[in-house]
Amino acid sequence: MSRDMNVFDTFDIAIIGCGPAGLSAAINGAIRKKKVAIFGTDFCSPKLHHAPHIDNYLGFHNIKGEELRQRFLQHVTAMGLKISQSKITGVYPDQNGFTLQSRDKFYAAKTVILASGVSTIKPIEQEIEYLGRGVSYCATCDGPLYKGKKVIILAYNKEGLEEANFLAELASEVTLVSQVKEQDAQGIQLDKSIKVVNGKPLRIIGEIWATGVALDSGEIHADGIFIIRDSVLPDQLVPGLDFSTKGIKVDRTGATNIPGVFAAGDCIGAPYQLSKATGEGQVAALSAVKYIDELKARS
Repeated sequence: MSRDMNVFDTFDIAIIGCGPAGLSAAINGAIRKKKVAIFGTDFCSPKLHHAPHIDNYLGFHNIKGEELRQRFLQHVTAMGLKISQSKITGVYPDQNGFTLQSRDKFYAAKTVILASGVSTIKPIEQEIEYLGRGVSYCATCDGPLYKGKKVIILAYNKEGLEEANFLAELASEVTLVSQVKEQDAQGIQLDKSIKVVNGKPLRIIGEIWATGVALDSGEIHADGIFIIRDSVLPDQLVPGLDFSTKGIKVDRTGATNIPGVFAAGDCIGAPYQLSKATGEGQVAALSAVKYIDELKARS
């Protein structure tokens, strides 16, 4: 896919996450004739995949988790829906709804449903504090700002290695700190100019602006730092989103504090149960449909 960031795909409902809540939201949105986008990973719902058996999902007594996961995916496919592996790095309100930013392009949506599950991401020390001040999650978006400068890339997935090659075309020096397992890095040939440093990232260092990364093996310094992971924390993904200690704050309709943004599943809090997730996905989709129809009626 090209890196033309002026390309837009437009949807009624954009769903971020392809677990049970996200897929439930997708089919319910599609049933109501809305154009739906699903943004997920290359393997949807690993938690369901690893479940040896499930006893509490009505009508499917003692079914294997992987069998149920496959049924969910088959249902989505049968309805003509596809799961995009474009990682969304930012969701921003605009006059027509929302702009979603990914690595290679923009998407437009009238509504957004967050169904990203429970995040296992643990930011390194000072990462959030320096976000936007020398720390970025998107090389394509912010890389041009560092043309001719020194950058560090902390790669937690294969995409991070690809982004290192992209930055090598712009920056004067690229230092790569890879946390990617060797088997997951197969097929990626790094640019010869990239400096590879071994170590575990511990914290971002700097004063007003981030100037480097402290590793368990020492410190490295640069003008900018790019952190590439499989997903972005919801509060960093959608600026201004309200959270509690339990998760994203929603009302009974799945609505967040931002009009047009809904949330469902484990990301809004316990109990972390399959039936709860699929039910909340349906509620969020119905709420998004109602929101869209009300906007249309007022226009």
